[in-house]
Amino acid sequence: MRIISLNVNGIRSAERKGLSDWLTRLSPWDVLCLQELKAGLNDLPTTLVSLDGMHTAFLPAQKKGYSGVGLLASAPFAPRFGFDDPEFDAEGRYLQADFAGLTVVSVYVPSGSSGEERQQAKYRFLDRFLPHLRSLIATSANAGRELIVCGDVNIAHQEIDLKNWKSNQKNSGFLPEERAWLDRMFAETGLVDVFRTLDPRPEQYTWWSNRGQAWAKNVGWRLDYQFATPAIAATARATSIYKEQRFSDHAPLIIDYDFKLSSLLQPPSLKRGGE
Repeated sequence: MRIISLNVNGIRSAERKGLSDWLTRLSPWDVLCLQELKAGLNDLPTTLVSLDGMHTAFLPAQKKGYSGVGLLASAPFAPRFGFDDPEFDAEGRYLQADFAGLTVVSVYVPSGSSGEERQQAKYRFLDRFLPHLRSLIATSANAGRELIVCGDVNIAHQEIDLKNWKSNQKNSGFLPEERAWLDRMFAETGLVDVFRTLDPRPEQYTWWSNRGQAWAKNVGWRLDYQFATPAIAATARATSIYKEQRFSDHAPLIIDYDFKLSSLLQPPSLKRGGE
C-alpha cells in the first residue's frame, strides 16, 4: 500500500504543474492525502477528480480560496468530514476515510506565521485535535482498524527537521510550545513518526520558502508527516520525498506499507427480478 501526502498550496496551481500526469506515471498508488486545496467543489480540476479508478472526497473551506483537504483512494471508503469542531471544520482542515482494517486522515494544521492571531488559532487547533486523536485511536482499535494520520502539521519536530534551527527558535513552526505538543502527542497516543523510523538522515525536508534560493540550496523544513499506530507503522518498508518536480512549495511524502487496502463498504446485494 502506497500512501502519498502533499500540501498542494492551491490544487489548480498544482494541476497546472503536472500533478495528475505525475500520479498517473507513479501508479499504482493507493491513497493520496491533499492539503490546502484553495478551491471549492465546483472548482476542482476534473482531471484529478476523475483519475482512473480512484474514489474521492473533498472538504473545502467555507472561505473562498483558502485551506481545504482532500483524499483519493484506490478502494471505496466511508468518509468523515471534519472532527466536530465548528471553527476548524469551517476552515476545511480534517477529512477521514475508513477502510477495512484501516483509517486514514488528511489533516492541515493552521499556520501561525502570519501573526499572533493565527498563532493562537493554531494553539486552539492543537488543543482540540489531541483529544480527538486519542478518541479516534480508541474507536479505531475497537473497530479493528489501524490509523495513519497524514498531512501538513506546520511544525518541525526536532533540530534535524529544519536547516536553520538556531535562528528559528522564536518563529512559528519551531516554537518550544509547538514542539512540546508533538512530544506530548507521541507520548499520549503512541503514534509513530513513520518517516523517521525509515530515514534518520539530516536535511530531509518537505517545505521550502519561495524566497531567495531556499529550494536550490535545500534550506527547508520537514513539516509534512505520516503518523501511524505501531502495528501498521511496523509494516512500513520504504519512504521518499519526491523532488524531481515541483507542484507547490511542499514536496510529496511517499511511504509504502506492507498492507493490502480494501473497502469497508460492502457492495449492494443483488435483488431478484421483480423485487
